[in-house]
Amino acid sequence: MIKTILFIALLLNVVQVTLSSVVSVGDFNKDFFITWSPNHVNTSADGHERSLKLDQESGAGFASSKMFLFGQIDMQIKLVPGHSAGTVIGYYLTSDQPNRDEIDFEFMGNVSGQPYILQTNVFADGFDDREERIYLWFDPTEDFHTYSILWNLYQIVFMVDWVPIRVYKNHADKGVAFPRWQPMSLKVSLWNGESWATRGGHDKVDWSKGPFIASFRNYKIDACIWKGNPRFCRADSNTNWWNKDRFRSLTWSQRRLFRWVRKYHLIYDYCQDNQRFKNNLPKECSLPKY
Repeated sequence: MIKTILFIALLLNVVQVTLSSVVSVGDFNKDFFITWSPNHVNTSADGHERSLKLDQESGAGFASSKMFLFGQIDMQIKLVPGHSAGTVIGYYLTSDQPNRDEIDFEFMGNVSGQPYILQTNVFADGFDDREERIYLWFDPTEDFHTYSILWNLYQIVFMVDWVPIRVYKNHADKGVAFPRWQPMSLKVSLWNGESWATRGGHDKVDWSKGPFIASFRNYKIDACIWKGNPRFCRADSNTNWWNKDRFRSLTWSQRRLFRWVRKYHLIYDYCQDNQRFKNNLPKECSLPKY
């Protein structure tokens, strides 16, 4: 009898782990809801492509209908072309709690002819100040490129076309906050960030160049759906592939690409900003990156 109960409990656990994961490749109308200014959101007839518009009236945004704890999310994005100074595209995971966790891609527009700046940031237990910025090695307004977040028990990896541009390692055992308990939803927005986005707010939005349009397609959400119990999402299983040992760190080839990005494309790293932190850099800055 006890063996039977244990077997049923184990079976239910496996079923719940299996059901907790989703692979979604597809319909914006089914997997997301519009959070802001529906008349500034345009979705293709098949639901596979969506654009956001920013004008003097409003920006726009949408969010996933479910929340997740660990996984990988990919989104193809084509950024605002031409003179985009002051505009910001946010593509991020957030827990929306007072002590929120957040994993951010922020694309900061620029004047014509100048490169886009991609800023990444991590909030952990309500604390941020962890910005890094790079120049992309291509024009992100000419075509779609894939921007990915891998988030597991061991690390957060930001990727552009599968190239790792940033790693935020789990050093919680050394007293460094890491997003690992709070579920997060995926959010996307296009908005007016002219107070800070371009050259520290020096270059404002030129509304005569608008409306400003950003496009999104071919997203893939392969993540653990939050069902109220973190242990299902923290389990190592075939479904939760991202928690397996081989995803504890970057591979040898990923490390080469990561070092290349940091050598040739990194323009700001909070871990190098002694002035900002008054020569008291955050603890993770002295710990291994991967």
